[in-house]
Amino acid sequence: MNEFSISMAIVDYIPVIFFIIGVAILNRDLHNKMGRTAFSLFATGTTNVALAGLLKATHKLLYAANICDFKTLTDMFFATQAIGFMFAGFGLVLALIQRKDVMVATAPVVFSGTFLFVSMMVSGLGAMNVCLSILAKRLNRKKTVIFFIVSFVCSLMMGYLSSRDFTQSFMNWLAQGINIISQGAFLIGVVSLHRAGLRDYRFKE
Repeated sequence: MNEFSISMAIVDYIPVIFFIIGVAILNRDLHNKMGRTAFSLFATGTTNVALAGLLKATHKLLYAANICDFKTLTDMFFATQAIGFMFAGFGLVLALIQRKDVMVATAPVVFSGTFLFVSMMVSGLGAMNVCLSILAKRLNRKKTVIFFIVSFVCSLMMGYLSSRDFTQSFMNWLAQGINIISQGAFLIGVVSLHRAGLRDYRFKE
């Protein structure tokens, strides 16, 4: 039996909201700055990640309120988020190294198990934070890199905690606290880039 309370479920929306605000700022600043392919990948990826977080938080709220146990919402979380981070990270990498309007085609991979999703999530999230850190340095906001490092490390900790027993209330509160720090650091970093003039930054032509 899961030990979800309504207050716990509501708190679970906080890091999701932080992430949504952060990527909304990035999407606005980077729109028309990145190539069409790169921006499409980034926007699609971040939307997937936000949707995954909303689905999981909504499952907890429905369960805590004794409305229903719609577990499919949480089951979708891992794969949706992993694919999202991979797309978002790849989009930023393309923006930093490629000319505009260069189309990239990828073939679907046949796979089973969770290892590929873990690899996609870690590599995508890592690429995303590395690219944002590079942008921070180019915009003379070197201290901002610290926030992206904290965000990435906390995300890795979340990955580790996801393998623990989440039926216990303590583990859920611990994970939520770490996730709030992770997405809070991400949001602070993004706001710093925005104030440094990210919307005026020019990628390679």
